[in-house]
Amino acid sequence: MELRHLRYFAAVAGTCHFGQAAEQMHVAQSALSYAIRQLEADLDVTLFKRTTRQVSLTPAGEFLRAEATRILAGVDEAEQGVRSIATGRSGLLRLGLTGTAAFSHLPRIARTVKRAMPGVALDIQADILTPGQCDGLRSGALDLGLLRPPAVGDGIALRTVDVESFVLAVSLDHRLSVEPVVSMSDLRTESFICYASRDSAVNDAVMRSCRSAGFVPRREHSAPSTAVLLALVAAGLGVAVVPESVRALPLAGVVFRDLLDAGTIELALAWRAGGDNPVVAVAVDVLSSGLVSEPVKEGSGRS
Repeated sequence: MELRHLRYFAAVAGTCHFGQAAEQMHVAQSALSYAIRQLEADLDVTLFKRTTRQVSLTPAGEFLRAEATRILAGVDEAEQGVRSIATGRSGLLRLGLTGTAAFSHLPRIARTVKRAMPGVALDIQADILTPGQCDGLRSGALDLGLLRPPAVGDGIALRTVDVESFVLAVSLDHRLSVEPVVSMSDLRTESFICYASRDSAVNDAVMRSCRSAGFVPRREHSAPSTAVLLALVAAGLGVAVVPESVRALPLAGVVFRDLLDAGTIELALAWRAGGDNPVVAVAVDVLSSGLVSEPVKEGSGRS
């Protein structure tokens, strides 16, 4: 049974008129009639009762009409699904995010994807540092990342979506909590709370800012995540220099103050260079248009 014949049959069954069905299917009536006779021959049944005045379905034809409706609906759905996946409008997008980005950018990303790519399901993997995301992108465990450049290793494409200033996080009773603006040099004698990972791009940027201000920070405590880092700050165990997006994670006992000369840090979309996943390509374009976008660059970065 050919799918073309099944569509012809459904058209005749719906109209009980060969002429109208032929017009509907944009074929000659003789070709349509031949196709129906061929279908009946293949099935060895009579599907239509034909008289000079009318065409009606036999019991076998009634059964096939119901089945044809179900089958053709499934075929149409499959065609739409295949096209949707091929154009990147359907499928699964496994997204990795660095810790602070989950607080500041994830809600906007999720809304943008839901609006522009309603057929795409998001699998969120948060609090992954840049090296881990790059490894995940290369291995295929992640499709898209939101990380702090530079990329670690080869084969990762980047597109900057945000450039954040650094701010100071101090406890409510800290001497600097009353200052609206603080300079990096004001932190010369402070104990610092940093991220635990040696691969933290934030730690590296903070270290550079401190050195530019003429001192090496005294690292008193380390934290595995931003939430723990802020809890240690609230406890008065030290100060922390963090991306401005951390303001989106308020914690009782912690205040944030602007820093004059702390520099900035980038946030970028990352994906495997040369990949052929259409969902990723569409997601990069969709998210870049909704955020601040920069030209694509391939990172070879730190190893």
